[in-house]
Parts: sequence; C-alpha cells; structure tokens
Amino acid sequence: MAARTLSRVAMPITLLLDLDDTLLETNMDVFIPAYFKALSAALAEKVAPEVMIPALTGGTKAMMVNMDPALTLREVFDAYFFPKLGLDRITLQTAIDRFYDEIFPTLGALTKPIPEAVRLVDWAFAQGYRVVIATNPFFPLKAVQHRLRWAGLPPEKYPFALVTSYETFHFTKETVAYYPEVLAQLGWPEDPAVMVGDDIDREVKPTQAAGFPVFWVRKSGEVSAEPGEVPQGSPGSRTGRGSPGSRMGQGTLESFRGWLEKADPETLKISFKTPWALLANLRSTPAAIATLVASLSPDAWRRQPAPAEWCLTEIICHLRDVEREVNLPRIRKLLAEENPFLAGEVTDRWVEERHCAEQDGRQALADFITARKEALGLLNGLQAEWSRTARHAIFGPTTLLELTGFVAGHDRAHVQQIWKTIQGGW
Repeated sequence: MAARTLSRVAMPITLLLDLDDTLLETNMDVFIPAYFKALSAALAEKVAPEVMIPALTGGTKAMMVNMDPALTLREVFDAYFFPKLGLDRITLQTAIDRFYDEIFPTLGALTKPIPEAVRLVDWAFAQGYRVVIATNPFFPLKAVQHRLRWAGLPPEKYPFALVTSYETFHFTKETVAYYPEVLAQLGWPEDPAVMVGDDIDREVKPTQAAGFPVFWVRKSGEVSAEPGEVPQGSPGSRTGRGSPGSRMGQGTLESFRGWLEKADPETLKISFKTPWALLANLRSTPAAIATLVASLSPDAWRRQPAPAEWCLTEIICHLRDVEREVNLPRIRKLLAEENPFLAGEVTDRWVEERHCAEQDGRQALADFITARKEALGLLNGLQAEWSRTARHAIFGPTTLLELTGFVAGHDRAHVQQIWKTIQGGW
C-alpha cells in the first residue's frame, strides 16, 4: 500500500476545489436574490430595479449556455446586460466598482466558513499541490476574492494557481469545456488532476464527461450514491456524461484527504478517450490561449524564447494553418467518404516557408478560432460517425475518434509550449 500512496515527491497533483458549499457554506437560494437586490439598489440612481433584475438574470443565463470560445463570460454577459439597460459599461463602471468594494463584502453575513476547508487547503499546499479555486465563473474576480476571505482563505495569504472568474473564462461548469479550460490556462500540467465539489449536475457529471477524476462532497444527511447511479448521457448533449467507475470518490470533505492518499495513481489520470472529452478539449484550446496571451506586448509575441524555438506568433500561425489545411479537410473527407485515404502532412516547415514570425499573431489567433469553430460545428452532435474509418499514410487504419484524439493531443502540446514561452521556462 505504501508504494501506491500519493506523496509530494512521487505524485504532484492539481486540485480543483469548488467554493460554494465545498469550501464556504452558501445557500444560493438566499445569496443570489440578496446579491441581485443589493446590486440593483446600488445602481438604482441610473437603472430602475424592475429593469435591472431581469437583465441580471438574463445575462447570467446567457453565460450559462455560452459555447463560443471567442467570447469571455464577461463579454457574453455585457452583450446581454447593457443593451437591456440602455447604457454602456463605462457609464456604470464607477458605481459597479464601488458596489464590489464596499457593499458586496457585507453579503458575507449570509455565508459561513467551513473549518475543514481551511485545514484541507493548508494540507494541500504543504504537499506541494497546485490548488485551483474552481468556482463557477459567473462572478467578477473581486467578488470571488471576497468570498474566499469569507471562507478563511484570503488570496493575499494563499498562492492559488488559478481562481476562475468571468473576466478570463469562456465557459461555466454547466458545460464540459470549463474543466479542460482550467488546465489549459495552467499550461496543461502533466500531473493528475482531481475535482472536489458538492454538486452532481455542475461538478460530478461534467467533470466525468471531461475525463477528470472527481470527489463528490456529500452534504450532511445526503444519501450516498453508487457510481452507477450517476446518470450518463450522449456526446451530442451540452453537458455530456462520463462513466463514473472507480474514478469517482464520495464522502464528507473531511474524508477526501484519506481517499486521495489511498487512491491508485492510475485512477487519477485524466482520460481523453470519449467524444465529449475530446470536444471539450478542442473547444477549450483557443479560449485558453486567448486568455494566456491577452495582456502580452507586441514584443512578447515576436520574442524567440530559445534558439530554434518558435515565438508565440509562429506557434499560433502553426495551429491556424494545421486547423485550416489539415484538420478540417480530413474531418470533411472522413465524413463524406467511405474509408478514405488520408495523406501525411509535414507542417512544421510551413512556419519558416510562410514567414509566420512576420505575421500578425492576434489575427492568426482570431483565424484559428474561426477555423476551430468550423471544426466543432462538423463534430458536434455526431453519434455513430465517431467510428467511421480511414486509412492514414502514417498511422495506418484509424477512426474519426482516434484522429480527433490526435488533434486534441496536438493542441495540448502547443498549449504547453505557449505556457512555457510566456513563463520563460526554456
């Protein structure tokens, strides 16, 4: 048993920790109405509450269903919210900032810290784990940081690897793509990742669909569920469903540490074998890259990190060209023909031949996103088609599912490269 016990040296881990009702006791049926009421009161001089509340509700629903990797959740919310008010963000920004600085903190009285949460986070950092606050990103970062303080986990004290918020995320937990977007924004670390959360529909099911191990934190008095009792769905659905099996743990928050320490490391590896996991990966890649490069200077895009290594512009041009000229044609051909032959492509040389370093990196990213959305449009909703066969010049007999897995693996490798280039890790 000792050889299979996780340790700081042998098994670094990324922990994705839900916030509400996992690290912080929050009755959302009470908190959200109070939050909306307080925000509408704070902005009442400019917007009538009877206009504000429906706009807030509608904007939240728009974020919940967003599947567009080109739009952050803030952009989705703003596109719905401000036209409903007949105002723009600039007009309200000062009042909004004052609300989150002065009024939102008072809502902490509606929540209650969970002592075991602090002990768990302290232990995780002591093990050298990468800790992510994987809260549903409906809120601005300021609001999430306040909620962490209410939980006894102030961000000033704890060096969280990532705190998800609506400014930098493109998908909510209602979509499978949220989970790979978390890891992509961290540069797709190779170590295992485990989601810890209390909500079956927002955490357990979509996490499993994404191929992640998950620990379901049961509420006090909640009846235990056998893994097979967690419903499954189809790859064509928005949330999809994975196969729970032994990759799902359950129990109280206090029991999570023991479960993790005894877990077989093989069960903690992320699986990318199902269509819905692969689709979530493909959707998350351009979204995460957009966040990673959002604040970079033009010089950073063109800087070569090491001899013979591509700069960011070259990497993204490569992703764009492969998507447009290799991935899309192959998908179309495989869907249109019976067992087609797919020629091998040597694409790395295109970067130099096409003088990619001299191109506009941000435009290349926009073009990559457009091409990826087209590919997703071809793949979404497929069922039996995933088993369609082809003859690849290099890989031999293959299927659409396997080829999509190659695309997702190619994505992850270049996200790691982008992360390493930005962090200066060469």
